[in-house]
Amino acid sequence: MKKRRLLIRTTILAVLLIALCYTLYANFFTSKETVAAGKKAPDFVLQDLQGEKHRLSDYRGRGVFLNFWGTYCKPCEREMPAMQRQYEKYKEQGVDILAVNVDETNFAVRQFVKEYGLTFPVMIDKGSQVQNVYGIDQLPATYLIDKNGSVVDVFLGGLDESKIKEYMDEIKP
Repeated sequence: MKKRRLLIRTTILAVLLIALCYTLYANFFTSKETVAAGKKAPDFVLQDLQGEKHRLSDYRGRGVFLNFWGTYCKPCEREMPAMQRQYEKYKEQGVDILAVNVDETNFAVRQFVKEYGLTFPVMIDKGSQVQNVYGIDQLPATYLIDKNGSVVDVFLGGLDESKIKEYMDEIKP
């Protein structure tokens, strides 16, 4: 009986040890694929706060300023008013902003959008699926996508208004 218990305990311990080793290997020794300049932007479909679906590929022919953000992120908070001002100037010139919130509640995101008067599409990435496809680890993250759907540039961190304007000019069709 004691030998049997020892065998069961040893087996359980071995399985746990293997799971731990695999987790450490997967997190620290495998590279996370990220979307970089020169690559095609992975397509996705997300719903905005009004329930309208937005598919990235539907924006072909226009420049897309794709911004991943969170309400808790101070640099995100600082860049949103500047993004709104530039959106108002560039939307008629063929440049759109798609703001993808990373897995927060509808209530928190609605309050944020209302507070800053955002009029560009704001979507919530439930489960962080799109964030994972793009390989994003830090916020904010901005992807500049040209009219053909290719990533022109990637910027990690907060942007000031002059840089946003420069990027909008860069992706203007």
